[in-house]
Amino acid sequence: MRPFAYARADDVDTAIATVLARPDGEFLAGGTTEIDLVRQDVLRPGLLVDINDLPLDRVDDLPDGGVRIGGLARMSDVAEAPGVAERFPVISEALLQGASPQLRTMASMAGNLCQRVRCGYFRDAVSPCNKRDPGSGCAAITGFHRGHAVLGTSDKCIATHPSDAAVALVALDAVVRTRGPHGERAVPVDEFFLLPGDTPEREHPLEHGELITAIDVPGAATARGSSYLKVRDRASYEFALVSVAAAMDVRYRTVADIRLALGGVATKPWRARTAERSLLGGPATREAFAEAARRELAPAAPLPQNEFKVELAQRAIVRALAALADVGEEGGTR
Repeated sequence: MRPFAYARADDVDTAIATVLARPDGEFLAGGTTEIDLVRQDVLRPGLLVDINDLPLDRVDDLPDGGVRIGGLARMSDVAEAPGVAERFPVISEALLQGASPQLRTMASMAGNLCQRVRCGYFRDAVSPCNKRDPGSGCAAITGFHRGHAVLGTSDKCIATHPSDAAVALVALDAVVRTRGPHGERAVPVDEFFLLPGDTPEREHPLEHGELITAIDVPGAATARGSSYLKVRDRASYEFALVSVAAAMDVRYRTVADIRLALGGVATKPWRARTAERSLLGGPATREAFAEAARRELAPAAPLPQNEFKVELAQRAIVRALAALADVGEEGGTR
């Protein structure tokens, strides 16, 4: 491990100013991923500014029925907050499936959104990786890529974003609130995560010294009927092969409202807008769900080891939506 300086801040402005004073300064919250990457010599900060004393850990109701989640709120506290568990069960379920109890107690919501990819080539600090060393190449494309993305990829990077909570937040049109050297701003969460394109080293639009202060989830009646389905190799402490965050309002066997996002299959939490458009106003049947899933995955660009994800994602979408619509195996409403 390389030596680095350490400082603590007890107000937001001081934290931002301290990080800005050093080009190699970084914020430190729960540290559940960041410290691992420092130990592996993947991240090389010269200064870590501990922000755990900042008053950004509240979970508050919003006037529209939504909820404001502080950037430093811990995953476990958010999952158990009544306003989240009752009105946005998809967020609670995603958080509970996203990490072990020990990690959920430490990890912050902002840190969860900003966590780095789980690609082994990124994390070994030796293999070519355009995220870690732009221009060096992507070892995963010709190497082991079973867990990698089939949507939103480029010839520069095929790593999936690992956050479960982010998938739920993208489905619900959450907004990321930040404060930085140029003041405050609000970024729609779907725009917060960037596709790799030609600049895979840029995973989000945060500037140096810009801090996530809160995440706003707008009120939506549809969100009360929401769920998170996660398909993985093992049930305990494992990242998604495919996940589905879904919220749906069915009236008279017709889809009146639909929110759908996918995890584990794309280089960012993937809003399934093609599937949403296909379903909205149509019948809530397994056949319709399957056709919408097929359309959503049509642009997929799998490689030999992860081509199974295309069919797995389609099946997961049908399973998640059929459960919400209470549609049986034969297609009829139970």
